[in-house]
Amino acid sequence: MSLFISLVRTDLNIAFQHRGELLQPLWFMALVVALFPLGISPEAEQLRQLAGGVIWIAALLASLLGLEAVFQHDDKCGRLEQWLLADCGMLKLIAARLLSRWLVSGLPIVLISPLLGIWLQLQLDALVVLSLSLLLGTPIMTMLCALAAALTLGSRQASTLMSLLVAPLYVPLLIFATSAVRETQAGTQVDMQLLLITAMLVLALTLIPPAVAVALNIHLRE
Repeated sequence: MSLFISLVRTDLNIAFQHRGELLQPLWFMALVVALFPLGISPEAEQLRQLAGGVIWIAALLASLLGLEAVFQHDDKCGRLEQWLLADCGMLKLIAARLLSRWLVSGLPIVLISPLLGIWLQLQLDALVVLSLSLLLGTPIMTMLCALAAALTLGSRQASTLMSLLVAPLYVPLLIFATSAVRETQAGTQVDMQLLLITAMLVLALTLIPPAVAVALNIHLRE
């Protein structure tokens, strides 16, 4: 457990030493949402109807920024080989990396989403559902990005390949999350959509970290 906490702390320290890279996804997301009313319509009702989809699409695109860097530095400096030989097992170290990655990229998206929702005229109940859907969805996004990074590690066209791998996997999450916000605005129950996103999160927690470990093992043995 001490090694797990140590890796999380190290990753967080490195992230905060590069604040520009840390804030880049947030600036991108805020810029997309801020420009949307100028390009479509400033009418409150129209913005309210499209707000959930706009914020979610901006969040998904922001998560792709810096995607190739998840394991790239560890591979170049030989840290992945140390992970392979670690007594605690690679899976625990991958879990630590996924947690730290979510803390510096996913959690800020969750925290900024209510402000962006207010900008797009969302009401309080829709803001709550939007934030909850992002709280459940951003860990899935983080794990999918990590899996794509592991699968394409060492490739010359890693950025393009990762985007092609991740984008289709985002589609079900996008559909359920935006549906939840839209149904909330219509005054209907959204339990089913949130339960489906929760089920996706449980499935991702179960399957993706071992898949990342397998992909990294294959890369290290090539």
